[in-house]
Amino acid sequence: MILQLSTSNCLSKSPLNCYFHREQFTRCRASWQELAGVLVFSAIPFTAVKAIANSPLGETLQRRMQEKKRVAVKNASLYNALAQNAKKDSFWYGEERPRWLGPIPFEYPTYLDGELPGDYGFDIAGLSQDPVAFKRYYNFEILHARWAMLAALGALIPELLDLVGAFHFVEPVWWRVGYSKLQGETLDYLGIPGLHFAGSQGVIVIAICQVLLMVGPEYARYCGIEALEPLGIYLPGDINYPGGALFDPLNLSGDPVGFQELKVKEIKNGRLAMVAWLGFYVQAALTGKGPVQNLLDHISDPLHNNIISLLGSFYK
Repeated sequence: MILQLSTSNCLSKSPLNCYFHREQFTRCRASWQELAGVLVFSAIPFTAVKAIANSPLGETLQRRMQEKKRVAVKNASLYNALAQNAKKDSFWYGEERPRWLGPIPFEYPTYLDGELPGDYGFDIAGLSQDPVAFKRYYNFEILHARWAMLAALGALIPELLDLVGAFHFVEPVWWRVGYSKLQGETLDYLGIPGLHFAGSQGVIVIAICQVLLMVGPEYARYCGIEALEPLGIYLPGDINYPGGALFDPLNLSGDPVGFQELKVKEIKNGRLAMVAWLGFYVQAALTGKGPVQNLLDHISDPLHNNIISLLGSFYK
């Protein structure tokens, strides 16, 4: 059962003051027509892939792909050698890389050898002692890092555009968008009346569609090289960095030296985005505002608009 949050408290106060109304949960339910539409929508990509793969067009694409694959495999050993040399010469890899405690003496785990980007020797719980688990954890981390960066952009840009007056959004604050859908409201994209798309659907249908849209690319990335070969698309990289025209349209991986540096920048910014989202959650829970408005409030009066004074007001 999906419960309904109270409008009277949530829109004027903090989300922590919201309470549940069991009798209003029906607004969140989806009709059988909507669910049937989602099932049809989810079946289209798989059906299309199979149809193209078994068609004459698919055979032509696969022949062209095999030619590219042979060239890529032939050059792979040279590229890998250049990448390894780039890691040896890089400030961010190997035994001389920066550590999370800096100059403070510490017995860092030996299984963290600086091979992966963003390895600062931090594993105080010993979760990555198993090499298989280590690779899996890194895969999960980089996945969440990328989604956190995209989500942070999606949370900040609408609120910023609304505050400067570039667009007028019905709900510019990120957490209020989901709350509005729980209320059964229809949202217009970019504040343009009638431009609904998923904005007119229920929250359950939107959630299912988001899962499908996220799982598709992640499945292709996780399967790596062989995922899209039936469509004639060759991915020359690995699980975390598939590469190719689909995942690297700007060919940033073409430079082995620069690519190793970009990997470090990506994971560092991704970790920052994940921490930022923790801040977004806390800010929303305590103030009921968006992150941009919280920042403006803090700049205008930093002595009274900060986490310490805010927490202190709750205990008065």
